[in-house]
Amino acid sequence: MRQHKPFRSEMGFSTADRIVVRGHDLVEDIIGKVSLGDMAWLEIAGSLPTPQQSAVFNALMVTLVEHGMTPNAIAARLTYLGAPEALNAAVAAGLCGVGSTFAGTAENSARVMQEALKNVERPDLTRIAADIVRTFRASRTPIPGLGHPIHKPVDPRSPRLFEVAKQNGYYGNYCELIQLIAAEAERATGKALPVNATGAIGAIASELGLDWRICRGIAVMARAIGLVGHIAEELKEPLAREIWERVDDEVSEDLRKR
Repeated sequence: MRQHKPFRSEMGFSTADRIVVRGHDLVEDIIGKVSLGDMAWLEIAGSLPTPQQSAVFNALMVTLVEHGMTPNAIAARLTYLGAPEALNAAVAAGLCGVGSTFAGTAENSARVMQEALKNVERPDLTRIAADIVRTFRASRTPIPGLGHPIHKPVDPRSPRLFEVAKQNGYYGNYCELIQLIAAEAERATGKALPVNATGAIGAIASELGLDWRICRGIAVMARAIGLVGHIAEELKEPLAREIWERVDDEVSEDLRKR
């Protein structure tokens, strides 16, 4: 008979009078003492952050909470219009759009850099940046973490994030590399391709030691808060019905005239 390894998890457990999260008593150690961002770090990393880790990670989190009437926000509002009894479904609908085009590109950016620097003790960052740009240009694929449809020639969030990283001792090869990639891409294409917020987040998350596969989670956690905010505004100042009715009218306007 096959022997199965016992299931194990370090996330937490509950008893009749106690809840433990990552080794910390929820009531005694966490509630009223630990911020939401620090709690997110505890869940991901397994320990409470140092003050420096807290400052940097919270900066990454708040950066992606809100960015206006994005497709994610519109999807959440329209879903809430159809199912006001299920706020969770509306937020989930918005989160489904966190991907390789909107909000989720920190994952791909971090992956490119982590794979490029893996097991490299003294990396030639300039050469690595040039190789990355050459590879993406050859495949005619956009380089994740560069460029923005609105923020030109600089995404104002990125310099501030790098500043916070420097202030707290988390500015290293990854932060240098993403900026060298941007410079090389601009040189090669003649176009303004600034490091965008998710590119900066991918680099700084890598400096924090986060696996690239978890980096999209930063956007998911942050944007969930923003989407709840959009629903809160929708309750007070509804937009979804007008969005639906105007789109319906405008897309069929020519057909109605025939």
